[in-house]
Amino acid sequence: MEFRLDGNMREAERGLFDLRRGRCIRVTGVPSSSDAVLLAAVEGLTHGTLDQLRGDERRRLRLAVTHHRAHAMGLTPAPPAGQTRDRTTGVHTGDVSLGLGDEATPDAVWRLSSGLDRPTRNSLEMGAASITEVGGLTLARLGQLLPAVVSVPLCHEHASVGASDDDVVSTVTIEQIQALAANKRVEVTYVSDGPVPLEEAEEARFVCFREANGILEHVAILIGLREDWPEPVPVRLHSACLTGDLFGSLRCDCGQQLRGSLRVFAARGGGVLLYLAQEGRGIGLGNKLRAYTLQQQGLDTVDADCTLGFGADERCYDAAVEMLEHLQINRIQLLTNNPEKVRALQAGGIDVADRLPLYGTLNRHNLPYVKAKVDRAGHWLTEMLSGPMRGK
Repeated sequence: MEFRLDGNMREAERGLFDLRRGRCIRVTGVPSSSDAVLLAAVEGLTHGTLDQLRGDERRRLRLAVTHHRAHAMGLTPAPPAGQTRDRTTGVHTGDVSLGLGDEATPDAVWRLSSGLDRPTRNSLEMGAASITEVGGLTLARLGQLLPAVVSVPLCHEHASVGASDDDVVSTVTIEQIQALAANKRVEVTYVSDGPVPLEEAEEARFVCFREANGILEHVAILIGLREDWPEPVPVRLHSACLTGDLFGSLRCDCGQQLRGSLRVFAARGGGVLLYLAQEGRGIGLGNKLRAYTLQQQGLDTVDADCTLGFGADERCYDAAVEMLEHLQINRIQLLTNNPEKVRALQAGGIDVADRLPLYGTLNRHNLPYVKAKVDRAGHWLTEMLSGPMRGK
């Protein structure tokens, strides 16, 4: 599959990579507009970065956070269900911008962006996030960084950007960011494949795919010989979970579902496991570990993610649809307890002819996680909840 990167998206991706490297970027409004901000991601923020943002003019810093984070801080009502993004401007209706004091430090900004403390409205100068600030939030989220950015306004085209010269600071327009964010259809390209005999199934082949933007790689594990596969083909969509899949974490049931699906495939004569690079329901490993810390302090898995500024589930399954299309699989039996996976595949044109539940084992560590999946996300896990608990 040939994929040519649009110039708009190329500039936005450069800005995304610079944010991930801890650099400041300039985000501008519509063409010919003087509206511009210099911003940096809160993740990896340093004293040097804050000095660069302030510049010689000692510009006033602002912190932009998502509508989810603003609600967790007690500053706004809960985000409305469904569509919260303005279709014209791209701005979330509840994203907010907070004034920071002159003595703000990286640690203080970090706590304000991700902790459980609830500041009072009177202690912060609060307003709606500008479209350029939301552009920074969008890039941070797409880069799986904590969705919070520190910014300063640049009042004219040649405003000083501090310690660095203008030519080393990326400039991205809000139009370019919106083009990147609106590119919902994930395109994947085949990379390579090879035989990998597994303990559960010696006849196994791994097929590697890469998203067209080069950021994420996904793997299809083909169990058994294709001519022996049952009809419909058993398929499991499995989001990567380093802690559960590799180390057997008791906090989730991911590792058990992964190995359980391989055993199902082997017993049925074959099947396909799509291993998707969507750690932590799409928020990335670093943010998932931050969410674990918040869960340790009493939040459930959904509230922990929202406290960090994310939605309840940031995953997208377009890559899975494309992988199945490449493998010429269009009618499947889906191994899942997640209704959203069924809906997403059906919306992508895959015939989900049957669903097979897949349960792990309850223990005192994963009980809150499983209950939250049932109560907050509607997963079909009531039978698992009514089962025995290990180590009780």
